[in-house]
Amino acid sequence: MRISVFPKGDLDALTSQRTMTVFDWIEKAKVLPIEGLELYSGMFWQIADAFVDRVGDALVAAGFQMPMMCVSPDFTNPNPSIRAAEFDRQIEMIRITARLGGRGASARVLSGQRHPGVSREQGVEWAVDAIRRLLPTARELGVTLAIENHYKDGGWLYPEFAQLPDVFLEIVNSIDDRASFGVQYDPSNAIVAGTESADFLECVIDRVVTMQASDRSLTPGTSLDDLRQGDGTIGYSPALQHGVIGRGLNDYPRIFRTLVEAGYDGWISVEDGVNGIGEMLESVEFLRRARDEFWNGSTAVRVQKHEQALADAGLPSIAEPPLAGPTR
Repeated sequence: MRISVFPKGDLDALTSQRTMTVFDWIEKAKVLPIEGLELYSGMFWQIADAFVDRVGDALVAAGFQMPMMCVSPDFTNPNPSIRAAEFDRQIEMIRITARLGGRGASARVLSGQRHPGVSREQGVEWAVDAIRRLLPTARELGVTLAIENHYKDGGWLYPEFAQLPDVFLEIVNSIDDRASFGVQYDPSNAIVAGTESADFLECVIDRVVTMQASDRSLTPGTSLDDLRQGDGTIGYSPALQHGVIGRGLNDYPRIFRTLVEAGYDGWISVEDGVNGIGEMLESVEFLRRARDEFWNGSTAVRVQKHEQALADAGLPSIAEPPLAGPTR
């Protein structure tokens, strides 16, 4: 298992505010004992090959891999022109993912926003159609599309269309391709959706290809039932606080056991840093201890069920051997 990080606490600075560049973030992350950086589409203020290659050079110089690209397409927008533009943007990000991460890197994909007036049937149809049309490009470039059980991108007006587990599973189960498509599991987003995160993992474990790790804690005197909305979801509330992984509501020992028993020895990306780089470091150290305890210290990258799907499709393995020598 290898560890990457996602700059949750610096995302506004890297995107909407533009007071921090992707190069600044790479430099800042060098203090963390990790193997990779998960990047976000909004960090790419330019998409020309020369700029992307500069990012790649900076990653290499810092000793990082780029295993995961976070993208937030809105395939459920009722405006067909916007849906088309979102599709084209996702194609571009798949190409950038391949350029930076090489064969085996993953690009996140979503359903889209829960736009008023878009029925479940229509939204599922649009999302499934878009993902199916992305798959040939992803397969050609060796990129895995990973749909996340998601809540809401920072630039969105509405929550994720497929936030509820039954809608999410309907989309996932509508796409037969297991070689170029899978699930990016986020335990905290399962809680926000109103489900028990370890239970949700059991529902998707056969399709998990990547994982984001974060944690949430309730303020004293508050329960999840207090925060539950009419549709059963929790949403983001000031009473549900972001914090160090392993100290919140997620049952990480059970989650780790489920992953290991299913043959998951892949990337886990820390989504933290809301309260500073110090807490992100604590979250990384938690995962490093978990790697020793549950994965026997493995720094390989091999997701057994995904490897079988690749073999069944006649595609070569994307597994990586253990890293030589100590990790960062």
